Parts: sequence; C-alpha cells; structure tokens
Amino acid sequence: MKALLALEDGRYFEGIAFGATATRTGEICFNTSMTGYQEVLTDPSYRGQIVAMTYPLIGNYGINPLDLESNAPHVRGFVVEELCEVPSNWRSTQSLDGWLKEWDIPGIQGIDTRALTKHLRTRGAMRSVITSQASSVEEAVELARASAPMTGSDFVKEVTTVDPYLWDDDSSRRWDIPNPSQGSSGGAEGVFHQLPEAKHRIVAYDFGIKRNILRRLRQEGFAVEVVPSTTSAEEVLKRKPDGVFLSNGPGDPAALGYIHEQVRKLTPHQPIFAICLGHQLLGHAFGGTTYKLKFGHRGGNQPVKDLRSGKVSITSQNHGFAVDADTLPSNVEVTHINLNDNTVEGLRHKEYPVFSVQYHPEAAPGPNDASYFFREFAQLIDEQKK
Repeated sequence: MKALLALEDGRYFEGIAFGATATRTGEICFNTSMTGYQEVLTDPSYRGQIVAMTYPLIGNYGINPLDLESNAPHVRGFVVEELCEVPSNWRSTQSLDGWLKEWDIPGIQGIDTRALTKHLRTRGAMRSVITSQASSVEEAVELARASAPMTGSDFVKEVTTVDPYLWDDDSSRRWDIPNPSQGSSGGAEGVFHQLPEAKHRIVAYDFGIKRNILRRLRQEGFAVEVVPSTTSAEEVLKRKPDGVFLSNGPGDPAALGYIHEQVRKLTPHQPIFAICLGHQLLGHAFGGTTYKLKFGHRGGNQPVKDLRSGKVSITSQNHGFAVDADTLPSNVEVTHINLNDNTVEGLRHKEYPVFSVQYHPEAAPGPNDASYFFREFAQLIDEQKK
C-alpha cells in the first residue's frame, strides 16, 4: 500500500506503508542513532512526534519485551528508508511491522531519509502527517497544517504515572551477554549481577521517565519511589527523601508552570539531579527561560564539553528545546555546552546541592561516557548527610 509523508511547508515524500493503516499527525524530527530504534519508539519524550531514522536499515533485530523503555510506543508515526521484514536475533519475539500494527502506529518506508533530514536541518522542525488514507497530496498537507504545534504543548500529563510506585529492584540487575570467544560463560540467557545495597531513598518525578534511568539509579544504590508530575513539593518533603530526581519527558517546558512552581519550592531543601526535560524545568525554576531549537538534538553522537574540566563526552540526546543561558541568575553556573551549537547542556546551583544535564547519561541507546553523573548524585547526597 502506498503512503504519504507530508510537511506543513508543502514538501512531501511518497513511500510504502507499514505498521498500522492510519493517518497520524505530529512534529517531524530525525534521530541519528545507528541502533536502538526500539528504545526510541518507547521513549515517552517522543510523545506527539513523528520520528525519522537516518540509519538506512531499520528493523533487522526485531522487537523484544526486555528492551522497552516504557509500557508502550509513544511516537505518532515512524519513517525509515528500508524496513527489514525478516528480523534475525535470538532475543527477537516479533517484527517491527507487526509490533506497530498492534499499537496502531503507521510507518512509511522507501523514502529518501537523507533528503528529509537535510530539509529539516535547513527549514527546521515542522508539523507533518503520515497517511495512506488521504485522497491527495494537498489534503495531506492541509492535515499537517491543521495539527497542533509542539510549542505550548503539555504532553507530560499524557505520559506520567497515575499513582506513586516503588521501582522493582530485580529488573535493574546488570545483564551481560555471554561471549565464548572471550572465555565468558553463563549460558545463552546471559549473566546477571547482584545489585548493591540501597543506601539512599529518593523521590523521582515522572515526566516521562525511561526505565533505564530507573535501572541506573538502582545500580548506584538508590531506592526509588516514582511519583506523578502533579505531586506537590509539600508531598515530596513529607516523604523525607535523601534527594529528588527530575526526569526526562515530552513537550514544551515553558508550558509546565505548575511544575516550575513545585521544583522552585524544593531547590532550597533537597539535593536534586535533573535530566533532559527535568533540566529545562530546573532552568525555569531558577528564573530562566527556554526556547525552541531549529531541529533539536536527537541521537547518540552529540559532543558535549565540561567547562570545568575541559573534558569532551559523546552523548545520547533527545530534545527540541534548550535553556537560555542569558536569562539565568548569577547564582547558577553553566557547566556544560554542546560543541555543535554552544547550547546549554548542564547547570549547577552555586549555593544549593542541585545540578542537571540536558543529555541522557543512562544512554539506551547511545554511549556511556556520561554515566558517572549517577555516582556524582550519590556522592552529593553523602556530603549532605555529613
């Protein structure tokens, strides 16, 4: 079946439909990761977006339930150059095509994703539609233009947990795939490692939290209670945690004033570590502002410089907004910048034990250069307990 990807500026691409037979609108963006499409699809930060992968072959290792970053896919649609219809992986339980059909998400393949990416880099992110049901290109373009913009959107309310819960410890155990050529053993099921003692109790705000963030927190000795995005600062303080974590999530951080207020109340009282959307919300709580990037940072190859040490890390990122450094007060330090465009990638308060990074130190997918931030959070809490 033929399908169309149409953009609000009139540009369109013809291809072949896969996944669900449906019409979906959303902001079109591209991800440059070479692997990890399953983690991308289930990352709640992609809520409301249509994602195009720049790597040409997608679906070759299928889908398996162990690598999901949440309970469901969150993208509105999926764009690839070539879909692998026969996956080959011992962990795979079904094909990407079949999985998207189950979740009623349309995909389009057979388009020039290089041309699409170059167009978005030149013109910027924009509204779009994937459809195999529109009667004409003109109708598809109008559907894109009639859809809601990302600016001003609150998708956090759609992805946050309804009730608080304690993260399951056992699911956080490190797992290594056996490699007989290097003398490892353990059978085809792999090797699981024991978790350390849970030394610190923290509250994690769920703005669209990824499971691998929760795994990494537990692996560094945190006992984590996850709470909804609407939880008040007073409710958090009643729990008497050792620290607070602000998670990643979707949408426009400027539209989340009800969260800014609660974070602002917490900063003088709790050690805080924030990632991605949490970083942007912290910027607002400090009194700063955010702005929309032209086409965002999405992929596993973003270079970030630590301004304190001069060290450069290659990082995994997924965001379309950034903190405006010029709007931050003098008691907030910019600690990291993106070397591609000099945007803010890290913040630290000069008086309170509060810090954040724009990127994803838990990767999934991506490099692990920045995983040390989870240890820094533990050390920060240790210092506050002295």
